[in-house]
Amino acid sequence: MNNSCVQNAGAISYVSNQRDERNLVHADPLDQCEMCIIVPVRNEAELLEKSLKALAYQVDFRDRLLDYRRYEVILLVNNCTDDSAEIAHRFARQHPDFRLHVIERTLPPSEAYIGRIRQILMDEAYRRLANLGLAGLGQKHGIIASTDGDTQVSPTWIAATQLEISRGVDAVGGRIIADSASCEALDPQVKMRYLRGDYYHQLMVELEAYLDATPHDAWPRHAQHYGASLAVTAQMYKKAGGMPAVRTPEDVAFYQALLGAGARFRHSPLVQVITSARQTVRVEGGFAAQLNTWQTMGQQQAFLVESAHALETRFTTRQHLRDLWRRILNGYQHSVKDIGNYANILGIGAQWLWAELAQPQTFERMFERIETRQQQDGIWQKRWPLVHLEQAIADLSTRLQTFRELRQQTSRSDVLRQISQNHAEYGDFSR
Repeated sequence: MNNSCVQNAGAISYVSNQRDERNLVHADPLDQCEMCIIVPVRNEAELLEKSLKALAYQVDFRDRLLDYRRYEVILLVNNCTDDSAEIAHRFARQHPDFRLHVIERTLPPSEAYIGRIRQILMDEAYRRLANLGLAGLGQKHGIIASTDGDTQVSPTWIAATQLEISRGVDAVGGRIIADSASCEALDPQVKMRYLRGDYYHQLMVELEAYLDATPHDAWPRHAQHYGASLAVTAQMYKKAGGMPAVRTPEDVAFYQALLGAGARFRHSPLVQVITSARQTVRVEGGFAAQLNTWQTMGQQQAFLVESAHALETRFTTRQHLRDLWRRILNGYQHSVKDIGNYANILGIGAQWLWAELAQPQTFERMFERIETRQQQDGIWQKRWPLVHLEQAIADLSTRLQTFRELRQQTSRSDVLRQISQNHAEYGDFSR
């Protein structure tokens, strides 16, 4: 019996079917399948073959080719006007052992957007893994992984993703890097904004790691959780209600849904992909659209970001608030007075924050609501106006140098303490 995955009011459920035409793939998954990879494709003839080669030649950490029975790829070619479909079919014929399912669809305008396409694909991946019993509690985890038709995953992309999941996380965002050739072809001003913006975000998450680190997403890490490299266990996909069918950015909305469901999300530097830095827009709100925005800004318009001081204040306050939230879960009876200082720093009402702390929700969901409230009230923005990107980078670099030196001193102290203990236990063998 086949199970068809349907989405209703944001939750995944089953209906029983012998052969449901809504299913993208009718061939049953192999029993050995551990990962289902989805790839949305629209007019990717120029780059698609490279993307498929990267998926077909995956290796483990000893450089041994992965068994094709352990993973499959579902490629949805939608609303194309180029040769993407023929390229995909030809690749499948040339690699008969590679588990590549090519589906062609022309969707109506109401559904022909990346959020809906990725939802259709990930729901199908979930259905197939659920058929194998890889989506339930207590079962071996099946993994749903996402990439794009203009993206080449690294040779160990699957192995690194599985490694991170095996360490106890529920979802993994990979590091996304623009390929050097297309990056060099960018307008110099656009290229500078991209590189400096990426550097700013790397400094930001390093500061976050010092001030409010979570054990499952500790440093080193990055700041990306986008569809070009995104993986989640089938179990957590169901728990989070599936991929939201938002127009854009669907991957960010999914990330928030995962955090709201209590997912342990890892921004892994081991999981890497290379994507195109082209400026031809295929997806509303995607990377190409951002590059074009920077192109339009020109040299005269300032690139403004959150300041280092604002980030440090946010991360530090969030860490203190997280500690309070944990104490409340353990029975601590909090009062409005307890949280008055935190509310004042964040620019929100103490009564409102007190009520939020009393709600049955994850901390991540609560803090997402806090940030929404900050946007509505506007106090935080007035208190911490945006600054020029270069100023923020300089301030972050200065602040991080202090934290890095403290970390090195702590490490040296640990080494010296261990040496001292060894001498006390075994004697000084240097004499």
